[in-house]
Amino acid sequence: MDLGLSGRRALVTASTGGIGLRIAAALAREGAEVVVNGRSADRVAAAVERLTADGGAATGLVADAGTADGCATIIEQQPDVDILVNNLGIYTPIPIDESTDEQWLELFGINVLSGVRLTRHYIGGMLSRNTGRVVFISSEAALTPAPELPHYSATKTMELSISRNFAELTKGTGVTVNAVLPGSTRTEGVQEFVQNLFPELPYEQAEARFMAQNRSTSLLARLIDPDEIADVVTFVCSARSGAINGSSLRADGGIVRTVF
Repeated sequence: MDLGLSGRRALVTASTGGIGLRIAAALAREGAEVVVNGRSADRVAAAVERLTADGGAATGLVADAGTADGCATIIEQQPDVDILVNNLGIYTPIPIDESTDEQWLELFGINVLSGVRLTRHYIGGMLSRNTGRVVFISSEAALTPAPELPHYSATKTMELSISRNFAELTKGTGVTVNAVLPGSTRTEGVQEFVQNLFPELPYEQAEARFMAQNRSTSLLARLIDPDEIADVVTFVCSARSGAINGSSLRADGGIVRTVF
C-alpha cells in the first residue's frame, strides 16, 4: 500500500529517542523528509545519522519544544511542514496529595502548550494548501488516569480536547488532526520507570510484575514495542487516512476496558 508520504515534510518533536525516534524512522522509510527535533545537538545528530543510514531523508533541529522560545526557534528554522507530530511529553511519578503547583505547571507547559504553540502556527499553512496532518501523541492514561502519574494523566486528557478543537478548524478540507493513545510502551524511559518501581527484581520480572499489578487489564499482557505505535502514527499521517479526523485512536493493547 502506497501511503502517499513521499516528499512530505514531517516535523516530529522529541524524536531523538523512544517513540518519537521510531515514528521519525517509520515516516522516513515511507519517503517523508523528516525533521528530527530535540534539545541535545549530539542526540539530534545521532538520530539524523541513524535515519539517513537507513536510506531516509532527515535533517536536525535543535530546540526545546517545551518552551515558548524553543517553539519560536522551531518555527523560525522550519516555517512550514506538511505533517506535525506533537510527541513531546514528560512524566514523573508522584502521589497527587504530595504534588506541587510547580510540578503541575511544568507538565502543563511541556506536555500541553508545546503542541498548542506548534499546531497553532502550522495548521494555517496546511489549511491554505488544503492538505496536512497533525497528530498529538496522547496516552491511555488520558482515559484511565494512572494513580502514580496524576499530572501526566491530566495533561494527556487535555490533549484529546485540544486536538479535537483544532480538528474543528479543518471542516471541509483535506487537513486532519487526530490523537493517538499508546498504552505502556517499552521505551528507554518506561524501562527505567518500571525498574525503579521494582528495583529488587531483574528487568524481565519487573516488567511482568508491573503489567500484572499496574496494567492488569492489558490484553497483550506485555509492554508495547515502540515500532507498533510508530506504524499506527505513520498510517494516521498518510494520504490513506483522510476519513480519520477529530478522533482519539487507541493503540493501547486493549488496556482500556471499554467499547467507546
